[in-house]
Amino acid sequence: MEKELIRFIIENKLSPFNLYKTPVKAEVESIFKTKEGKAVHNRVLNKISSYFYFSDSSNLLNLFAFTQEKNKIKEKQDFFKNIPNNLKRDFLMNLKKPIAKWKPNYGIIAVTDNEEIFKELKNLDIPVKFLLNEEDIRDLENYDIVQAVEIENFRLALEQLPQSVFIDSIEDVYLERYLEILSGWENNFKIMENIDDNEIKRIILELSPILNLIGSKSKEKISRDEIEYKISDINKEIFKKVKEMNISGESFFTMLSQNKLPKELNEIVEIEINKSNIPEQILDLNIPVKINENELNEFIKLHDANENTDFAEKIKRNANLLKQVPEKLERLSALMLAYDFMSGITEFISAGNNHDWPVFSDSFKIENAKNIFLDNPQPLRFYLNDEEKCSILTGANSGGKTTLIEHIIQIISLFNLGFPVQGKVEIPVFSEVYYFAKNKGSASKGAFETLLIQMSKIKPGKQTLVLADEIEAVTEPGVAGKIIAATSQYFIEKNCFLVIATHLGYEIKKVLPKKARIDGIEAKGLDENNELIVDHNPVLGRLANSTPELIVEKMANAKLHEYFEYLNKWLKSEKENKL
Repeated sequence: MEKELIRFIIENKLSPFNLYKTPVKAEVESIFKTKEGKAVHNRVLNKISSYFYFSDSSNLLNLFAFTQEKNKIKEKQDFFKNIPNNLKRDFLMNLKKPIAKWKPNYGIIAVTDNEEIFKELKNLDIPVKFLLNEEDIRDLENYDIVQAVEIENFRLALEQLPQSVFIDSIEDVYLERYLEILSGWENNFKIMENIDDNEIKRIILELSPILNLIGSKSKEKISRDEIEYKISDINKEIFKKVKEMNISGESFFTMLSQNKLPKELNEIVEIEINKSNIPEQILDLNIPVKINENELNEFIKLHDANENTDFAEKIKRNANLLKQVPEKLERLSALMLAYDFMSGITEFISAGNNHDWPVFSDSFKIENAKNIFLDNPQPLRFYLNDEEKCSILTGANSGGKTTLIEHIIQIISLFNLGFPVQGKVEIPVFSEVYYFAKNKGSASKGAFETLLIQMSKIKPGKQTLVLADEIEAVTEPGVAGKIIAATSQYFIEKNCFLVIATHLGYEIKKVLPKKARIDGIEAKGLDENNELIVDHNPVLGRLANSTPELIVEKMANAKLHEYFEYLNKWLKSEKENKL
């Protein structure tokens, strides 16, 4: 599966350094057939993705696409089970998008006298010159490095240029570009030194030697200030020794007439210059010793040319590895993204104590299941099977009916992705899940017709689950209960599973279909903070009592208006009279 992750990353051009998530089209159709169901599934994906550092890591969840094949779900489960626990990952937040920070400190030009090669180099956007005559050769003296490719007529002339480097293949021209790219990774390499991934370590180890070329020390370059300082010392020593000498008249006459040092003085000058390690050719051997400006300029120019040529030769020796830099960095980026994905998954699993792996079953059953969307979720139990295929879920507003339905979708999402859940779960492999969420508008003929049309498009079967939340809101209360009962009966007979949340429990109870069960979520009272006390665990097989009295009591206790206090007293009085 890890190989498939890497291939998916490379094929879709994903990167750990993309600021925004790269759009990737899902190749497999969703099992959630309504926009409401897809929205809950996306919340699951977003919850998991919150544990990733890189934007594109969440795209890898597309690789764990919907399937109806048990063996494929099992493969996904096995992959997640085998990811090592406690992978180091905090360092990922310190990784930065690589930006080239090195450029060669010399001018480079490629030259050729082959017209086809010239065109190819131009297409590569490399600075190149086509050689036509000797004048073109003289112009090259201003460049620090001259890379000669496919030279036929001017080889001998180019060999006379100390900055010339002969390149065997067009692929080897300006290999410094790969070093520029690699220079942006220097800090990331240091950050990833202790990563728990052998292949990432291996790639870093392979590329480090050529990265070290950037930091290689240049040969010590003699400066004009240093020369002048040493010349001062040289002249002091010379004058000291000259004072101790007895110069013959003949030697003195020769020095004046021929402007030439006599042998004994010349020996003193040479001895002192040799002690200083200054190249003799850049000095005028006279008393006092002085700098020969022309020779010094030539010396510095030659020194720079030799140094640049030496560096270019090191680049050439590492040509094979340099040409692999783009491919290796692409691989490294893919491995980093996969590492973020896998380490993030282990953190998601650990953070929520999602350690229970759903079990394949023909029934749907949850025990002590916790909702990952909630901060302090109450463990729930619920089931559907062949004998009780439909739950008519009743209860007060804010009791948890919608939350239970969306919890069921959440469990189905995690199961199909191959993830563990919080709690014991037995579950069929659903191929079609239809969720009709609570209608927030007013009842109308159009809304009712739309709902009926949507339900007519359901593909029924034993792998189909229908979830509906207060669908009675789109039609008249008098007939809504009958329509819900008839709808339930139809899909039960088609072998579907159903959960229908409704306030019409009393009406439906009178016409309850076979293999349907009425469940209730009830509010039990008010706590010390004047909030409803609700046991979100549905009581299976029992109709929940409506709790408008508690809502009224809550508003009366809040002293919002005397109207609420009046209602509260009236309802309590009526209740006492009935008793």
